[in-house]
Amino acid sequence: MEFTMGGRLEVRITPADVGKRVSVRRRSEPGGAGAEFTDTVGVLTSWDDGVVAITRKSGESVHIVESSLVAGKVVPAAPARRRGPAASFPELAAVTARAWQPVESEPLGDWRLRAAGGFTRRANSALPLGDPGLPLGEAFGRVERWYEERGLPPYIQTATGAEGTQEALCAELERHGWRREVTAEVRIAALAPVGDLDADVSAVRLSREPDEAWLSRYQRFSTPGPHVLRVLGGGPSVWFATVAGAASGEDGGEAPAAIGRCVVDGRWAGFMAVEVAPEHRRHGLATSVMAALARRAMEEGASAAWLQVEEDNEGARALYEGMDFAAHHRYHHFRPA
Repeated sequence: MEFTMGGRLEVRITPADVGKRVSVRRRSEPGGAGAEFTDTVGVLTSWDDGVVAITRKSGESVHIVESSLVAGKVVPAAPARRRGPAASFPELAAVTARAWQPVESEPLGDWRLRAAGGFTRRANSALPLGDPGLPLGEAFGRVERWYEERGLPPYIQTATGAEGTQEALCAELERHGWRREVTAEVRIAALAPVGDLDADVSAVRLSREPDEAWLSRYQRFSTPGPHVLRVLGGGPSVWFATVAGAASGEDGGEAPAAIGRCVVDGRWAGFMAVEVAPEHRRHGLATSVMAALARRAMEEGASAAWLQVEEDNEGARALYEGMDFAAHHRYHHFRPA
């Protein structure tokens, strides 16, 4: 990381650069002899009372004492993508929201309050795209009350790591006592290579609705109430994939060996709920499910793919890396501490 200008380290950022993406270097031990240096890249979200705050693409906020800075500069808003389809954050935010729709929603200015009986944070969190029409502190309070009225924990979903994402909003949430609970990546890829994967799709059955067998493999709930079915069935064009073959359940029926869900929305195909029974893992069933759904999505005119994977799901991350899915941005769920 190059900071020098004419052989000298320079701090070339000021409080006027708040809101811009910056790269800074600081002494780990200000003023100490032989001090080590630490580099930080992210959006400059505040510069108050001698403390610089930077929000990284991971969503982590870093607070730096101004006197420890030895170099700093403004850098491009986001690095150029080298693979995958071109996509803006606003476009992907809208597409991913349409693929996982709540049972109940209400506008708060340009924000959207969403609820689905507590089934997943995505369907039970405020989506803050635009201006809430209130000062942020008041908007946060309104979000809290709305969810408390429904007996649900209040969440706000934010994004970081791409041009136009919400690092400043993350910093404001932290200043108002909200904390990140979960972080996941939104990854994108060209769809045709997913459909062209070397996979046996002959055993993959596609349907428009999840049957009891499909639901018996899905791990996100204990009892599939109506709100669960409404969320799963919502979206522009929804497909469910099932691979039979797991051991018989207590009722004598068979739980599937693998399942998946895909929502086709214009040029985008979103992949969700790809799950494989433990005894059937590492046999290529997840790849077969993805390939079968991708081929159906291409028949409907889709050309690009997206999915979401939590940061600590190493197995899924490795699978999707192998399919050439590249990270586009991260999203986070904030909850009042």
